[in-house]
Amino acid sequence: MKKIIVPIDFSEHSENALKAAALIAKKTNATLVALHMLDIQEFNLSESASYQQEKMVFFLKLAEKKIKTFLEKDYLKEIKTVPIIKHYKIFSEINDIAKEIEADLIVMASHGASGLKEFFMGSNTEKVIRYAEIPVLIIKNELKDIELNNLVYATDFSEKSIPAYQKMLETLDFLEAKKHLLYVNLPSENFKTSPEMDTLAHQFLMKAEGNTDRLINVNFVCARTIESGIINFSNSIGADVIAIATNGRKGLAHIFSGSISEDLSNHAALPIITFKI
Repeated sequence: MKKIIVPIDFSEHSENALKAAALIAKKTNATLVALHMLDIQEFNLSESASYQQEKMVFFLKLAEKKIKTFLEKDYLKEIKTVPIIKHYKIFSEINDIAKEIEADLIVMASHGASGLKEFFMGSNTEKVIRYAEIPVLIIKNELKDIELNNLVYATDFSEKSIPAYQKMLETLDFLEAKKHLLYVNLPSENFKTSPEMDTLAHQFLMKAEGNTDRLINVNFVCARTIESGIINFSNSIGADVIAIATNGRKGLAHIFSGSISEDLSNHAALPIITFKI
């Protein structure tokens, strides 16, 4: 891992993300990129071009001062930290920046969303998950250390999810955590018998890793929803982090199909890391 992006809005939540990213950067010797997305509202058409320019420069200088002060933390002293300020309109731009600087990971904090706010607006974190092509780590609370021993990787063992699984193994290798592979069996037309699930897991591991060594860490649970199955299993084993592949659905496909990774980012108390299929 070489570069980690942390979107910064100067809040307590973004500092929790910054602390987590610092722990990872220190362990992997990565550069930490502190990204502030400068939200400047559309200029008034009645304003002159020169006045608009003055306003832009003022807000930019103010943001530069704030981010410099915000990054004056003891826990960042031994870490290479690069501040970046960008003007944004849509959250897909974070993915564009990640590609531009060849980042390996985005770390964000989330306090979640619920009810009508969740349905109509969602959180900023959800929007980043939807567009990001690189892994996104969502932090709910301050992490005191990065010694995470138990990781739950929720998967449907489909062939299309193999690249995401392989990316998970590569990205999280530094954790040295025990990886519990989890399949949630739902009472629906897709319900599978135990032999069917065993076969699915066996074929998946052979294609993904060329062996079935991890079969011993494969778990099957029955639940009414995938989200509840993941959360309940994670709680039962004392998991430290949940990893999941995401389709990054957008628009109507997102509204009608939903996104398990986004639901988890809203409702799970544990850190969540997503990998794009």
